[in-house]
Amino acid sequence: MTVWFEDFTVGAVARYGCYAVTREAVLAFATAYDPQPFHLSDEAAAANPIFGRLAASGWHTAAMTMRMTVERWAAMGGASLGSPGIDELRFLKPVYPGDTLTVEAEVLAARPLASRPDRGVVKTSTRTLNQHGEAVLSFTGNTFWPRRP
Repeated sequence: MTVWFEDFTVGAVARYGCYAVTREAVLAFATAYDPQPFHLSDEAAAANPIFGRLAASGWHTAAMTMRMTVERWAAMGGASLGSPGIDELRFLKPVYPGDTLTVEAEVLAARPLASRPDRGVVKTSTRTLNQHGEAVLSFTGNTFWPRRP
């Protein structure tokens, strides 16, 4: 089975994923990619007025969101052709070890590409939610998909 551009309906909302955030993963990601003290040290995080305790990097939250999204596409039997980018990326609330994340994505627009009639672009509004249903990350993304032959 393949996921086609035509499978996306404007207004459709998908809820998916279940990602448990661990202390080990927060520290490993921060060490490799975002070594700010409040991502690496309980003491520094406690002293930070925004976090109060060890918190995941926003970039780590974005990466966890991408992981859940790609796993959803794979479960649907497909993969995108890539992306021209995202807009309006926002880190809305801290993510902490022990949180469990899910994703909610709404199709905002879908249009065939005039320059490449074999594909289309789908625009989605994506929110990552914690276990309390609070949005922790949001962005608008654009993804290329093959068109049905």
